[in-house]
Amino acid sequence: MPVMFVGACAGPLSTLDTAGPAAGNVATLWWVMLAGAAVLTLLVLALLLLAFLPRLRPAKGSARLWICWLGVAMPSAVLALLLGYALMLGEGSIAHPAPGRMVVAATGHQWYWTFRQPGSNGAIETRGVLHIPVGRPVDVQVGSVDVIHSFWVPRLGGKMDAIPGQINILRIKADKPGVFEGQCAEFCGLNHAANRFRVVAHDADGWARFQSGGGR
Repeated sequence: MPVMFVGACAGPLSTLDTAGPAAGNVATLWWVMLAGAAVLTLLVLALLLLAFLPRLRPAKGSARLWICWLGVAMPSAVLALLLGYALMLGEGSIAHPAPGRMVVAATGHQWYWTFRQPGSNGAIETRGVLHIPVGRPVDVQVGSVDVIHSFWVPRLGGKMDAIPGQINILRIKADKPGVFEGQCAEFCGLNHAANRFRVVAHDADGWARFQSGGGR
């Protein structure tokens, strides 16, 4: 059984098999939230068990302890810690100015994605595949020309909605070369499930060839 659970954590669309710092933050938050939920669950189950054990029932007059401290204060403390940690990680995922960052435009369509980025000999446009360099932060300007989509590459970062008439920015970064699967994460019509794309992360030599070749 444990092998089945561990095997389910991998795969091209896994949020736990991360390949970049932004996705790593998402996975870390997921594990921390899971731990916090486990603590709260154990606390509730312990209180429920105590309620069914006559010998351990609290003495008369101790209702304040059970209600205010065990029933309110402890869950509030756990939730406050989880909220603070989530805000800290979320702030770290914001696309602040960073040295060497690259900006690309990603546009959602029914049902494909197009990408536009600077190249050595002018702008490079691709369809269905986004090329990025390894080790550099990439700010993806996410937009749409028809309905609401959502740009999502689980192994590289979180989700960002693509809204017609609006540009949202999502930062991704790949720590190693590879091909990473992307998926529209917002239902966008009958072929929503097929609205997928790929992100190819190049090492230095591959990136130079891609840039000089104009995307070919």
